[in-house]
Amino acid sequence: MRKIVSVAMLGCFLAGAVWAQGAQIPFAGLAPGSAEAVEVTADSLQVDQASGRAVFAGDVLVGFGPMRLAAQRVEVVYDTADGSQGAVGRLIADGKVTFTNGVEAAEAQSADLDLRAGILTMKGDVILTQGGNVLAGQSLVVDLNAGTALVEGRVQTILQTGTGN
Repeated sequence: MRKIVSVAMLGCFLAGAVWAQGAQIPFAGLAPGSAEAVEVTADSLQVDQASGRAVFAGDVLVGFGPMRLAAQRVEVVYDTADGSQGAVGRLIADGKVTFTNGVEAAEAQSADLDLRAGILTMKGDVILTQGGNVLAGQSLVVDLNAGTALVEGRVQTILQTGTGN
């Protein structure tokens, strides 16, 4: 899929294609809440209570409200600020990372989801799809609270104009 999208983007020099260094785009907000439960499934789990981290490995799937995060490895970092021990603060994912929120989907090599700040950072061959629109770049930073995203690193996009033949 990634190669097909890349080939389509490289060949798209017609109207509706944009080539830029950075692009600010709308992104449906998730507004993570502290009361949301995080559900994780994986092949294995390694816990280090001293550092406040847990590492899930092997076909990891994380569910958080309408959000889904899939990867080969996900490190859960517990938030110890303000005495909130036990709350999940960050999810750090590596290996074939896919993030979906029901409306949009993004793929990358790695991701860091800061639940406290509501910021998702994805890096490495990022592909973002929003309906029929596709964006590609090297990094994606999403402010889940504001509902905005910034794609950088030789951004390539295919925009649907709504006019078909």
